[in-house]
Amino acid sequence: MAAYTFSIIGVLALCLTSIALAINSGYSKGRAGVLSGPILPAADENPLYRIDRAHLNSVEALAPFVVPAVLAMMVGVGPTLLATLVWLYVLVRLAHVAIYLRGGNAAKGGSVRTVLYIAGCMVTVILIVVTGWVAIA
Repeated sequence: MAAYTFSIIGVLALCLTSIALAINSGYSKGRAGVLSGPILPAADENPLYRIDRAHLNSVEALAPFVVPAVLAMMVGVGPTLLATLVWLYVLVRLAHVAIYLRGGNAAKGGSVRTVLYIAGCMVTVILIVVTGWVAIA
């Protein structure tokens, strides 16, 4: 597993990002006197909504990437290729979160945020294909 150290650190970074966003969401809601749960108004202009959605989005995106990453290690995907895919995904997700939290036009659906989300999905699909290829080869 030592060959996969950089990939493991990247996966752990994704997990820590999700935890940090959960803490940020809970803290922000507490400071605003808002109960846990959905944030109203559900609008991009509402910073609490963006914080909450950035957290939930990170949780939704975590499993579809982490599971294939772990499987990739199990089937023997090349460590350099896997680390490249993992860290590319980490960078895309961090940019996605930063833009989502900042707000503005770039954070609205159909804009930069959406492009980053799709880029993360494409990295995930590449990871799945590569992992499947190595598994059946």
